[in-house]
Amino acid sequence: MSKIIVADDEQLIRSLVSDFLEKAGYTVLQAEDGAKALELFNENRDVALCILDIMMPELDGWEVCRRIRSASDVPIMLLTARSQDFDQITGFDSGADDYVTKPFSPVVLVKRVEALLRRNGALKSEKEGLWGLVIDPEALDVRLDGKKIDLTVKEFKILEKLSQAVGRVYSREQLLDDVWGYDYFGDIRTVDTHVARLRTKLGEWGEAHLKTVYAVGYKLQENSDE
Repeated sequence: MSKIIVADDEQLIRSLVSDFLEKAGYTVLQAEDGAKALELFNENRDVALCILDIMMPELDGWEVCRRIRSASDVPIMLLTARSQDFDQITGFDSGADDYVTKPFSPVVLVKRVEALLRRNGALKSEKEGLWGLVIDPEALDVRLDGKKIDLTVKEFKILEKLSQAVGRVYSREQLLDDVWGYDYFGDIRTVDTHVARLRTKLGEWGEAHLKTVYAVGYKLQENSDE
């Protein structure tokens, strides 16, 4: 499950936010002040998101945000009773990704958390990405359980395309057009060759999740028994 740090010096607010996040399936790490929040982050660099109250003892939310941002691009949400434009601008200048003003609806807060995680490509839930597979389109990088998988550009593009709609079947023609381009006039079976190599490189993950749909094409699926 994805871990989220919730830092607020008000026990009631901290518990309320944590309860709703835990019900939504997240693991919550609570901090009662800024120093504790920073300590938790340094001990848990795999956190998916940080929710920081601005007015906290030891270190305020802005300073914690700045320090975390200097070391990580983890999404950060600032939570505060202050709503002035100056405060929001300061928050964003500190590196925050979102800003929530008290009082707030816990249900809406959870939805904003999910939206923020999606926007940052960090939403993992129980699948941990795609069942341990992390795809970085900008870097053309694929990692399986943290280990880099070396793919050709065509193999990467096939995997990226399939990952955009898990469970959807893409025909060979669709993959050929999207990956090779509409002006490609080679053998359509080249798709099969590339998918076979891709499946081999992904090992057990490929066998479990990269499925052939007879006479149609390919898809990614969650459970190999489906």
